[in-house]
Amino acid sequence: MTTYTLHLPRDARPGDPAALEDAELVKDAFSWGAFFFTFLWFFFHRLWLAGLAVLVLVFAFGGLMQVLNVHEAAGTVAALLLQVLIGLEANSLRRWTLSRRGFVLADVVTAADRDEAEAKAFARWLSQRPATLAPRNNPATAPVPSTLRRPDPVIGLFPDAERPR
Repeated sequence: MTTYTLHLPRDARPGDPAALEDAELVKDAFSWGAFFFTFLWFFFHRLWLAGLAVLVLVFAFGGLMQVLNVHEAAGTVAALLLQVLIGLEANSLRRWTLSRRGFVLADVVTAADRDEAEAKAFARWLSQRPATLAPRNNPATAPVPSTLRRPDPVIGLFPDAERPR
């Protein structure tokens, strides 16, 4: 089972089906596309700043290996490890970019594949009731009767311990 995160625009109301048109579902796992295609994967997903940063990192790393005159086998292993790091962090950078664009994390689901994760996340989103349809007799929002109000302001961290006996 793989974990997926659902990201929606910041102004999306719970249960609103129109918000799902702009939804992004991001897999929380190793990205083979980013491992093999590095910055091209980032550009394909429209992650411009992250893609440019990875592009600069890959070329700077290659240049550093040339300047340090690292043995070819060691340089290949180091480049492979860099690719592994990029594959591990690619989806995290995708989530970071989505948050910069105004998307918020709406849900986290676990599923066998992307289609199942999308069905679960969208079903959860659509089953939420909007805040405007909340019941009116909510005891947490009911006004407090004046007989239950404390006449003096509370001073200190533990006002219950200060009650007169």
